[in-house]
Amino acid sequence: MKKYVLEFVKRGLMAAAGGPVILAMIYGVLDATNAVDALAPGEACLGILSITVMAFIAAGITMIYMVESLPLPMAILIHGGVLYLDYLLVYLLNSWLPGNAIGIFTAIFFASFAAVWLVIYLFIRAKTKKLNEKMKAQQRPL
Repeated sequence: MKKYVLEFVKRGLMAAAGGPVILAMIYGVLDATNAVDALAPGEACLGILSITVMAFIAAGITMIYMVESLPLPMAILIHGGVLYLDYLLVYLLNSWLPGNAIGIFTAIFFASFAAVWLVIYLFIRAKTKKLNEKMKAQQRPL
């Protein structure tokens, strides 16, 4: 268990610095679209800290795939659930997502998550097929 916690922290720390960069991009888009003309220091502080924690959790939870005793479908469900709660809570905390848009956010999140996993599955399946063909070709007598 200790190695998983350490891996979570290691992965989280590597990505946490990217959180403020992502927030800077969000604020840049808001400024470019004239959606916001002023930003209170407290709002900026909350945004920086919350998005840093969000990046830490999003990166750290990828360690779930290291737990060999956990079936892949369960690891995918845990990963998706943690990411969903992570993003949702940060978006609501910062008032970036109106309460009436949670259903739309949920649909888009899970459709996107499923699409990413479909691409990963198809890529791995194709690569596995190629490797199996190479192995069969090497086993054939000359």
